[in-house]
Amino acid sequence: MTSGEAAAVPETPPGTAHRSVGPGGIGTGPGRLLVTLYGIFTVGAASRSVLQLATRFEDAPLAYVLSAVAAVVYAFITFSLVRGGESARKAAFGCCWAELVGVLAVGTWTRIESSAFPDATVWSDYGRGYLFLPVVLPVAGLLWLCRPRRGDG
Repeated sequence: MTSGEAAAVPETPPGTAHRSVGPGGIGTGPGRLLVTLYGIFTVGAASRSVLQLATRFEDAPLAYVLSAVAAVVYAFITFSLVRGGESARKAAFGCCWAELVGVLAVGTWTRIESSAFPDATVWSDYGRGYLFLPVVLPVAGLLWLCRPRRGDG
């Protein structure tokens, strides 16, 4: 390149212009802990539900299907937190609300009518079998996703 030529500026790939990959992104700082916990819960809930659905479905179909649903929700939130960007933030926010409603509904249902759940789900008794993390994670996620972002202020 000669002194009169301008350096070529690399073009931003489509769909990445608004990602939160720098400081303050949804998957950075405390968001990394959320990504880690949601990732662990994704693997745990998915592997548990796949095994139960494949080998013992007739024992507690509702519980095992709900555990599979929880795994899908966890995976989507994990993906959204890692992806970053405003659309991912909105998707993760909606999924955290859905998760919280699910945990509260299933938790209450298991307290009122335990016979409907001959085996526990991830969300049974508000996540008691998982140190209540299933009810704490969506609240932490919502708080993290609602925090002021750089440039908002």
